Amino acid sequence: MATGAPAAEGEASTLLFGSLDAAASTFATAGAKIALDRLDRPGFVALASAGIGRRVERSSCTCDTRAGVASLARHTFLGSALVGYQWFADWGVVAAYAGVEGSREAILDGNTLYVFPGRTGLRLHGEVWARPSTDTLLAATAILGSARGDAWTRIALGYRLWDTYLGPEVGLYADRTGYRKWSIGLHGTDFAIGRFGLRASAGFQFESSGGAGSPYVAVSAWTDL
Repeated sequence: MATGAPAAEGEASTLLFGSLDAAASTFATAGAKIALDRLDRPGFVALASAGIGRRVERSSCTCDTRAGVASLARHTFLGSALVGYQWFADWGVVAAYAGVEGSREAILDGNTLYVFPGRTGLRLHGEVWARPSTDTLLAATAILGSARGDAWTRIALGYRLWDTYLGPEVGLYADRTGYRKWSIGLHGTDFAIGRFGLRASAGFQFESSGGAGSPYVAVSAWTDL
C-alpha cells in the first residue's frame, strides 16, 4: 500500500516502485514518485499509485445448513494521485501527502460475481524515515482513505548488518466493513540488486475473520530514473 521505499533516493527526480504482500489476503501496488527538483532535496512531491487486492471473507449462510457459513472472495481495485512535501533533517526525512483516491470492489460468491459502484474520496499519506544513529533505522507509514473508509499503518525498526537494515515490523489495517488485519514479522530494508533497492519481510498475519493466523511474505522494490 505504501511506496516501500525511502522518502528520497539519489539525485533523480522520479522513483518507480512496486510491492506485493502475499498471505491469506494479498495486495499488489505499483506507482511513481516525482519531485519538481530532486528526490534528495526538500520540496514538493507527487505520488501516484494503483493496486489490486484479494481477501477471503466469511458470512452467515442459510442456504447450506451443513456449514452455516459461506466463504466469499472480495476483490479490490484502488488508485490514487497525491501531492505532498518532504522535509529533511540530519536524522532523516518526513513526507506528507494529500489527494484523491478511487476504488471499486467486487465479491465472488461461488460462481456469482457482484460488482459494486466505484467510490472516490480523500487520501492522506504520511511517512517517516529516521536514522537515530549511523546503524539504526525507524520507518513509519500511515495512510487514511475515505473511498473505502480504511486505514493502514506500518512501523519498522532496523539495525544495519551487511549493508542492510534488519529488524522487527508490525502492521495494522482496518476498513468500514469491520475487517481487521494485524501482522508482525521481520524485515530486511535498503539492500540492492543491480539498480533496484529492495525490502523483504516475513512473519504472521492475523485477521478478524478468525483462525490461528497465516504466514505472510512482502517484497518492495524501487528504482530511480
